[in-house]
Amino acid sequence: MSTVQPIAFAPADDGEETARADVYGVLAGLFAAPPSTELLQAIAAAPPATGNTVLEQAWRMLAAAAVAALAEGGAEAVREEYEQLFIGIGKPEVLLYGSYYLSGFLMERPLAALRTDLAQLGLERADNIVESEDHIASLCEVMRYLIAADVDADDDAGGDAPPLSAQARLVAQKQFFSVHMQPWTSEMCDAVIAHRQSRFYRRVAELAQQFFAIEAQAFEIG
Repeated sequence: MSTVQPIAFAPADDGEETARADVYGVLAGLFAAPPSTELLQAIAAAPPATGNTVLEQAWRMLAAAAVAALAEGGAEAVREEYEQLFIGIGKPEVLLYGSYYLSGFLMERPLAALRTDLAQLGLERADNIVESEDHIASLCEVMRYLIAADVDADDDAGGDAPPLSAQARLVAQKQFFSVHMQPWTSEMCDAVIAHRQSRFYRRVAELAQQFFAIEAQAFEIG
């Protein structure tokens, strides 16, 4: 019997780790599917960032884009933008898969390596998920999991090994991010930002790009 479990999330501790997990969660949701009216409203109504960091500026721009989207066609208009950018007829205009940026092709060696690392973490794609594991939404979900949940050090069913320590979980985050996200996510965000039809998702990509850059810098320092 397989002991690999579908990706699931547990509450994170209060503070910075919760904030990191929340950002990964928002990005995962926005890249996985077009936002509902409720999600657009939640983004538009979120407490405004009061600082002047690039990440806070990007969040304010995303909130403003959500306000504009609600006033100019709502969730249906954003759904049309999402489908035009990321689904399309035939090949999507902007691809959201790591294998494409790392190897030039879909379903290539980077995906196989990712699946190996996910198995070591005790994770696998849920049956109801059609996208491959190297989709940016799936990778953001994994990072959220690594931040928010204790990772069981024992892959065997019924194992009694204790969860990894906070430091060990940080090492796991750094390894996963540096191998499976850092080498290509900025290029992907550039492609979304540069697309002539990208409006709401330009702001999503700007937030993602700034957040991923901060993550990379923090991991390098740590």
